[in-house]
Amino acid sequence: MTAPVFLVESLAGVRAGGTLTLDGPEGRHAVSVRRLRVGEEVVLTDGAGTGAEGTVSAVEGKDRLTVAVSGLRTEEPPVPTLTVVQALPKGDRGELAVETMTETGVDAIVPWSAARCVTQWKGERAAKSLAKWRATAREAGKQSRRLTFPRVADPLSTKQVAQLLADADFAAILHEEGSTPLATAELPTEGSIVLVVGPEGGVSPEELAAFAEAGAKPYRLGASVLRTSTAGTAATALLLGRTGRWS
Repeated sequence: MTAPVFLVESLAGVRAGGTLTLDGPEGRHAVSVRRLRVGEEVVLTDGAGTGAEGTVSAVEGKDRLTVAVSGLRTEEPPVPTLTVVQALPKGDRGELAVETMTETGVDAIVPWSAARCVTQWKGERAAKSLAKWRATAREAGKQSRRLTFPRVADPLSTKQVAQLLADADFAAILHEEGSTPLATAELPTEGSIVLVVGPEGGVSPEELAAFAEAGAKPYRLGASVLRTSTAGTAATALLLGRTGRWS
């Protein structure tokens, strides 16, 4: 089994042969939940692409341990990058979408309050929901042993999503009435891919028109219609496989 991953604020100045302290909530999880002991291997990451590999050299109390660092490794920046614009699902299905897309390998997730979303983020609810999405991405990043965690952006309006699509090297909208399968789309070998996943009620004609003007085309995944909370994950897997990032 691969070594568990824990998040640290910074790895600045850390070198092989040195030590690093893990405390606070992450230290508590390592000691009291994972029950790590001296001699066990761990990876500490900043979530921005760098990881310190090492072994536990000391455990202090219930929330603090020291890691003897054996080496550092860095993930190469992904090419092409993949951003999924995710319409807000109902209930906790938003966290499910973020979790599974993170585990699959998406690079950025953009919450979108589409016109037909039943759920709308406003005021205090918006702040709490966004915090949940970001916490979910962080935990899923550790679970999947990633060194680069996906960025969960602030919610964007339809106009802002259109601008994001206009700036992409490949822009697509998942739509059940799309005539072209995403599996046959011509994809870039570098740059950025931006994919829009609409709400359960579908992307409205006005939104489709705005996105089309920005250069995005509708594509379908297959014969079956997936829920908004699972479509992004399926599309992410397809795109990462086709671009060679899973090779």
